[in-house]
Amino acid sequence: MRIVTVVGARPQFIKAAVVSRILRHKASEILIHTGQHYDYNMSDIFFEELDIPKPDYNLGISGGSHGSMTGRMLSAIEELLLREEPDKLLVYGDTNSTMAAAIAAVKLHIPVYHVEAGNRFGTLTSPEEVNRIVTDHVSTCLMPCTESAAAFLAKEGLGEKTQIVGDPMYDAFVYYGSKVTEKDKNSLFSFDGEKVPRPKEFYYLTCHRQENTNTDDKLREILKAMNSLDAPTIYPVHPRNKDRALRVSKDLNNIILTQPVGYLTSISLVNDANKIVTDSGGLQREAFFAEKQCVTVLDFVVWPETMIDNRNQLSSPDKDAILAKLDKKQSINKQYKPFGNGHSGEKIVELLLSE
Repeated sequence: MRIVTVVGARPQFIKAAVVSRILRHKASEILIHTGQHYDYNMSDIFFEELDIPKPDYNLGISGGSHGSMTGRMLSAIEELLLREEPDKLLVYGDTNSTMAAAIAAVKLHIPVYHVEAGNRFGTLTSPEEVNRIVTDHVSTCLMPCTESAAAFLAKEGLGEKTQIVGDPMYDAFVYYGSKVTEKDKNSLFSFDGEKVPRPKEFYYLTCHRQENTNTDDKLREILKAMNSLDAPTIYPVHPRNKDRALRVSKDLNNIILTQPVGYLTSISLVNDANKIVTDSGGLQREAFFAEKQCVTVLDFVVWPETMIDNRNQLSSPDKDAILAKLDKKQSINKQYKPFGNGHSGEKIVELLLSE
């Protein structure tokens, strides 16, 4: 069986690492990288660290408006699907790469298999919401991570196409967590390329979404909150946000700005941080896996399973609001494991090859 997998962003590289390691023992996989994330620290390092096979095609498509990017991807992927003639298409998550690939495939009558289907934010103002809804509704097989995602799919009449598989991000966290080395723990670099010493105590911040970084005021409020904590904050900065982050943090001496980090370094930061503040759907799950308290700076819930016992709390981009949430205490039920048992990769491949 010939499977085309399309990825484009760092969360998809992590999931593909889990699934491809199993899939390639049982089928022929053609890997297409759209290029949506193209910076070395956002792309290449993931393929190197996670032993992901080199993409068969790298489209080099990034930048521009959502419509422009998606349109260019759709056209280029369609051409490759016609050339490769796969039996099925595998996609992950909610990026422009995911939706473009799904549309290209369904128009060519190629079955679409969607991992991490079903998540709903409840607002079409989120481009990720649009991407996931469209992909879900043209897919042949929907593979949500959780019960709540499956429930959303059932409400939309997609229950018969749905199989809960667990979360490949949890698989990756367990598998690669055991491979973190001292080198990974000390791989923090400034924008000038200088190694940044890692403090013994720290908080971990990621902040990249447009709604939090499109003005100085919003990002400044987030950084002011982190700056007032009792230990430094490590903040790996997305390339497109570099100039703004440098500008608004210049008078804040408790913030450590670094280049983006690889997956293994990020896992080590999650595991060793005091607490975590993020606007990333992936990092809030990893904080949950590591039993680290998390504050998510967003207006909507991405992973409702994490929003219990103060383990993950929503906040506006406001200093006082963030600090108030960080000040609350979490409690942990060790028996509560909503993201599966660390073997979702096997379930995904079984479904992919079952028909």
